[in-house]
Amino acid sequence: MPNTQNYTSPLSERYPSKEMKYLFSPEMKFRTWRKLWIALAETEKDLGLDISQEQIDELKANAENINYDVAKEREAVVRHDVMSHVYAYGVQCPKSKGIIHLGATSCYVGDNTDLIIMTEGLKLIRSKLINVIAQLADFADKYKTLPTLGFTHFQPAQPTTVGKRATLWLQDLLMDLDDLQHLLDTMKLLGSKGTTGTQASFLELFDGDREKVKQLDQKIAEKMGYSGCYAVSGQTYSRKVDSRVLNVLSGIAQSAHKFSNDIRLLQHLKEVEEPFEKNQIGSSAMAYKRNPMRSERIAALANYVMSDAMNPALTAATQWFERTLDDSANKRLSMSEGFLAVDGILELYLNVASGLVVYPKVIESRLMSELPFMSTENILMDAVKAGGDRQELHERIRTHSMAAGKRVKEEGLENDLLDRIAADPAFNMTKEQLLSLMKPENFVGCAPAQTEEFLRQEVAPVLEQNKELLGITAEINV
Repeated sequence: MPNTQNYTSPLSERYPSKEMKYLFSPEMKFRTWRKLWIALAETEKDLGLDISQEQIDELKANAENINYDVAKEREAVVRHDVMSHVYAYGVQCPKSKGIIHLGATSCYVGDNTDLIIMTEGLKLIRSKLINVIAQLADFADKYKTLPTLGFTHFQPAQPTTVGKRATLWLQDLLMDLDDLQHLLDTMKLLGSKGTTGTQASFLELFDGDREKVKQLDQKIAEKMGYSGCYAVSGQTYSRKVDSRVLNVLSGIAQSAHKFSNDIRLLQHLKEVEEPFEKNQIGSSAMAYKRNPMRSERIAALANYVMSDAMNPALTAATQWFERTLDDSANKRLSMSEGFLAVDGILELYLNVASGLVVYPKVIESRLMSELPFMSTENILMDAVKAGGDRQELHERIRTHSMAAGKRVKEEGLENDLLDRIAADPAFNMTKEQLLSLMKPENFVGCAPAQTEEFLRQEVAPVLEQNKELLGITAEINV
């Protein structure tokens, strides 16, 4: 029986994958704490402190079986989560309890763990982003030659192709991937910096040997899979890192929101629809409806992420000197839920992109209803080549276009511009000649070629470089 009396976060219950939820779970956090304590003890031993291999082996033997009950009871007494888990680990490791957390402050496990979790979260986001890009690339390639009405200001404009429009979504995601990869390439650990970032406790432990203190940071980083640690810090890593991370997540949200807007508008036009399940209900009142609920959910979550990016920015801006604790409560919410929301966005994006339904007949019908207006320049040129006066013909086309537009808007009738031009002796053109100009593929310019070139030169190398991630959207390293 589910507990219906306590609030639960929708971001945890409804939207993200189990892999992303695990990354921000207590188990992931506390297992990582123990890995960090082992890395610290091993490195201190390697650098000459009086720590035995027997103690290291004892710590490793109990790394996974965390005694949460002991830690919880201890925290009720001492009101400190890190020291409660140091105590609980020591209960399981009596020979090693005296060297657990040796020389470290709470941020050694807290901040390093946050950086590790964010790194793994970014890797998971990258995997999903790559797969969305692959799906959109397939869609763009499939429909690269299908003409469709283009829009500027959501008003009819020159034709493009369905595939070319998809390259706009793709290009945004490639920019996001660049930003994400740069962030992953530059992520580091805090290391073992001590209470104010001076490493004073470790300098004392190593009898003033500055070189060993430097090696301590580097060796811990390598044991945890990182190239190094931030060169300087206060007690915490700079909260600017959190701001950088959420800015990248916000960028992905922005791109996804734009895609969802376009799909919702196209679904209104009945040209392209998001997937709709056989037994899905669109409306409790209007049984015929096919609401774009997935795209709407993308937009909703994206709005949250974009606004959430303000949280780490404000936190980074207001930290005092070597640290204050007014970051903690905000950070717990903003960082975890930002990741959960973007994970949910990409799950939805992948679902929509892999199941888009295209209606070529509707697309053609709408395009053909507007094409006579867009073909007027071609008509004008052909009429001039046949001996007409350019200025006179331009005015006649303008007059006929206004009349045809009025007929469509005010009377709800079909566009009769071609009939009006065919009946005008100044043009000396038959209806058949005019219709021969109405080939949509003649009005899409370089769209098919642009699409092919973009997919070949921009997208294909990215997919090749990340081919091990294709088909994998839930791989995490814990």
